Amino acid sequence: MLAKEIKTGVVVNYGDAPVLINSISVQSPSARGAATLYKFRGRNLVSRQKVDLVLKGGDSLPEADFERREVSVLYRDATHLHIMDQTDYNQYSLALEDAEEQLGFLTDNLQGVLALVYNGECVGIQLPTSVELTITQTDPAVRGNSATGRTKPATLETGLVVHVPEYLSEGEKVKVDTRNGEFLSRA
Repeated sequence: MLAKEIKTGVVVNYGDAPVLINSISVQSPSARGAATLYKFRGRNLVSRQKVDLVLKGGDSLPEADFERREVSVLYRDATHLHIMDQTDYNQYSLALEDAEEQLGFLTDNLQGVLALVYNGECVGIQLPTSVELTITQTDPAVRGNSATGRTKPATLETGLVVHVPEYLSEGEKVKVDTRNGEFLSRA
């Protein structure tokens, strides 16, 4: 796969391990005849280390031999998250520290969760871009503050704390972006 064809969310093979690309920046040449540089930031799915790659537009990396499989969350214990494949009903266990960034968005019966399976082993999960969560604790709404753009912290059902507009109250459902953890809208 050429460097100019790599998008965020793609898994490439780099250093004999799968790397999930998280962000891309493009540096255009300032001189005539210079090559465009593509800077990629990703995460090695096996070792969990951050990886920075710099490639020219004509350079290429092979796509990793891995699968994305739709799964459902079964349960969570003290050390692992247990998930089940929706097509062949295989069960995978993923260490909680490997899914630490996603745990604040996981709820029972969350649809659209994908397992990243490499060589028959689950190395991570991928969440949908937004999830709906219920506000469990926040300060009460103040009458007359709905016209301003002020926000307040709100604790959601998973324990995640997000800044929401002041007019929202406990018990309401909100949409949250799973990529950056920001409030999107009322659900």
